[in-house]
Amino acid sequence: MSDPQFPPILHARLPVLPWMKAVLWRLPGIQPLALQDWIEVDEAYAAQMAERARLMAEAADWVHVLPEAARPAAVEALDLVLTLLAAKPGFAVGPQTVTRPDGVTVPIDRAAPLLTLGALVQEDICLMQRQDDEHVLTAALLCFPASWTLAEKLGRPLTGIHRPVAPYDDQVARRVQRLFDAIRPEQPLWRMNAFLYADPALHQPKSEAAPRQRIGERPYLRAERQALVRLPKSDAVVFSIHTYVVPAATLSAEEHAALVAQGH
Repeated sequence: MSDPQFPPILHARLPVLPWMKAVLWRLPGIQPLALQDWIEVDEAYAAQMAERARLMAEAADWVHVLPEAARPAAVEALDLVLTLLAAKPGFAVGPQTVTRPDGVTVPIDRAAPLLTLGALVQEDICLMQRQDDEHVLTAALLCFPASWTLAEKLGRPLTGIHRPVAPYDDQVARRVQRLFDAIRPEQPLWRMNAFLYADPALHQPKSEAAPRQRIGERPYLRAERQALVRLPKSDAVVFSIHTYVVPAATLSAEEHAALVAQGH
């Protein structure tokens, strides 16, 4: 929950309103993404990065899990992101450190690849690896969960991860698994969701046994730009999450009504 000591970290407006576009809102709502556009830096970068640093220091057991079996994929993800950041305005990538757009210098620690990523980009990073017939969540750096917990989802296949999501039926699950199998390293994918929230806090872990309440005043709009990126060496899929929180008042009456009508 939000804390008076930590003012809400808000964006001015969402870059896109997914529920207003059928191609984005109909599950799974996947669209192609250029690899160079995967990592986003927006107006909330400095504030979100400071919050990520606080969470990684104070709640490491909640936000970070990296079993040894997933370490090669995590290092590969770090190396790919470093290559992308080297071409991104505002970043200075050296052999041992990265200076961020907000002036903070971050050591490159390949012994802690997910924590290093967590100190560089706004995206949360989850690693999905194929085991038997499904992709399983094997590791993650998850600072900004939206009503779920890393502990509950770790080791679960896609169907288990999405079990509490009402529209995620067997048919959708099969389509999503086929989609994961078909992802090519040179062609990442993205989708976006959006929900009205009462609390603007970015870190909202919650057990799936305690579903998010959708009654009462919900003055904030929370959205996630989710990307799927195949790593060519390990064949793992990076599932990344870029989180936005904006005042719901930024929506027009028509936009707000359309979102509420969708049950969000």
